Amino acid sequence: MKTLYKKLAQASCLTVLLSAAACTKLDETAYSQIRSDDFFNNKNEVISAVLRPYTHANAWATPSGQDGWWRPSELSADQLAWPTKGRHGEDGGKWKRLHYHTWTNDEGGLNNAWSLMYWGVGLCNIAIQSIEKVNGPAIGLTEVEKAGYLAELKLLRAYHYLKLMDLFGNIPLATVVPDGPTTDYPTNLSQKEVFDFIEKEIKDNIDQAPKLSKTMLGRMSQAGGYAMLTELYLNAQVWSGTPRWDDCIAAANKLIDNQAGGLNGAMALDANITDAFKPNNDLSKEAIFSIAYEFQRANFQPSWTGEFFHFQQQFIYGGSRNGNDGVVVVPGNYTKFDDEDLRKKEWILEGPMTRFDNGQPVIATGGNEYDGKPLVFVDNIRRNSQGGTSSTMSDGEENSGVRFNKYKLGNNIAGFKGELPNPNYNSTDWHLYRLSWIYFAKAEAIMRKNGGAANAEAVQLINDSKKRAYSSADWANHAYTTATLTMDELLNERGREFIFEGFRRDDLIRFGKFTTGSWWDHQPSQDFRKLYAIPQQQIALNRNLKQNPGYPN
Repeated sequence: MKTLYKKLAQASCLTVLLSAAACTKLDETAYSQIRSDDFFNNKNEVISAVLRPYTHANAWATPSGQDGWWRPSELSADQLAWPTKGRHGEDGGKWKRLHYHTWTNDEGGLNNAWSLMYWGVGLCNIAIQSIEKVNGPAIGLTEVEKAGYLAELKLLRAYHYLKLMDLFGNIPLATVVPDGPTTDYPTNLSQKEVFDFIEKEIKDNIDQAPKLSKTMLGRMSQAGGYAMLTELYLNAQVWSGTPRWDDCIAAANKLIDNQAGGLNGAMALDANITDAFKPNNDLSKEAIFSIAYEFQRANFQPSWTGEFFHFQQQFIYGGSRNGNDGVVVVPGNYTKFDDEDLRKKEWILEGPMTRFDNGQPVIATGGNEYDGKPLVFVDNIRRNSQGGTSSTMSDGEENSGVRFNKYKLGNNIAGFKGELPNPNYNSTDWHLYRLSWIYFAKAEAIMRKNGGAANAEAVQLINDSKKRAYSSADWANHAYTTATLTMDELLNERGREFIFEGFRRDDLIRFGKFTTGSWWDHQPSQDFRKLYAIPQQQIALNRNLKQNPGYPN
């Protein structure tokens, strides 16, 4: 049973946790005259403060319909794009600029990502400051519990900073909220200094944080801390200038060896490739850190439907939610999956779409290119209805591109094959870390230590994950060996396993292909594009900030 958002629905969220819009300042804005000292009179109010940053994380850490971390992490890479489709999706050219690596230093979307993530930092900071002042025994809070809540919040704050560093590199750090107006605004630190801060913050707090368990569903735990360390060390050569492959392996082993707990007994890879993405994926054994949704009890529902769903998606899956017909798979990626690969069928929608309720074709409506015709998703982006042959970010139609089908909401109506409404409809959690990703990180660290060559352990780690995507009859023909698991093939397999999950930009940077590679309608870009510009709007608010190299000041 999901518990996090049931608790959130019942708890009183503190208005004093809201931070100012000028997020690099991290000033507190009091939206009422209630003093923070008047809160924390009981344990539930402390829990409310601890939980508040998680609801906000929904806005920036997932494909949420907002410009958080996910969009610049995926739409600038080689797997996903948001092309203009007829009269839809132009959006001022923002998606094209991400795809072409021509974003500017005053992109509204990147400023929103920055602001949302620093807002989350502010929520963590004010909760930490407030709880540190609490007299625990006076309100029934033990010192162990208090220390655990503070460690959890500091790990969550470190997660915000890790993702800010990932996108923007040289960022300001703040760990306190001023008591009142201030002109003491922070300056940028180097990416290496931010890296060191995050590493220390995690290592200082990980042992005091709770272990992963059902009661920690959707919350930061020791397991989340080790996943962060794994990511930090996997990207250490890029982010700090020094490779940390042994440290990456050691952090991964903490999770693989089940030293940090698990949601449902011992942490393990799920038996089936669909288990981590079902409406009841709170039962997944490989979930490490997720945004937990609870529609039935708390009316808190996944926010990624607008990003991925077609205007008439509800008819395809038997639900009640549609989307903006936005993100598609970049042409060429669909064919990188073997036909026998179950991920190709289960995670991606291609071909004629049929109705969940009666098995008949979905008929497009709404006055777009295929109005009145069957909806068919095709693995190309061009003006098919007009006989077009060009294929660019400007040439899409409503059926262009194969589509996201990885996370499934379930159905809330009966299906024509006898399916009953799903009791967990619309409550599918979004995983920020899962154990399969840890397996891949360890295998990559092993290979990089070995000059790019795979050994038996690296092969076993990847095969343990990949074999779930094949029938027993097909697997023998698709298992990796030390000869076939090359670095290029590892990158390809990462693309297949983690498509849609937000890691592709980092993968391309780490493999040296983000600014040098060509794919579909994208050509190589300048090397400074590995980091995004510090948003000009933030520099205007805080003159202590310095722009990243390559961008105009």
